[in-house]
Amino acid sequence: MAEIINIPACPNPKVPESPVPFRCTLQAQLRFNDVDIFGHINNSVYLQLLDLAKVRYFEAVLGGPVEWHKTTVVVVNINASFYSPGYFDEPLAVATAVGHISQHSFILEQRIYNTQTGDVKCVAQTVMAGFDPSTATGAPIPDDWRTSLLRFEHRQQ
Repeated sequence: MAEIINIPACPNPKVPESPVPFRCTLQAQLRFNDVDIFGHINNSVYLQLLDLAKVRYFEAVLGGPVEWHKTTVVVVNINASFYSPGYFDEPLAVATAVGHISQHSFILEQRIYNTQTGDVKCVAQTVMAGFDPSTATGAPIPDDWRTSLLRFEHRQQ
């Protein structure tokens, strides 16, 4: 079972505490073109990092590669708050966990942070909903996903 990851405390009092512990993290790898004219990581790059971390999280939860052509969950909402600029040479990681799980959706909690200082750059919540590709309509979260998410997050619900 995945252990809780100890993220350094964030020195910024405006960053909210995470409502859930994190058991999955991804070290960020940045490219030269990820920074803007000010030397900051572009906001759109944060969304790309969050997406890559989602994939790694689901691989950890499901125990292997996700068969995306058989997708039964889709992103229906993303909210991201930016707290501090990130820079090209910073050691950054993305922590991912599932907060709330219901019959038809779940909420991913993610944060991008400096692994040495704990400074949080971005906090995001992504709502993912069940999806039936044959009808292109909403559906309950598949039982295997639900069971795997609860087991990975050490929850009973």
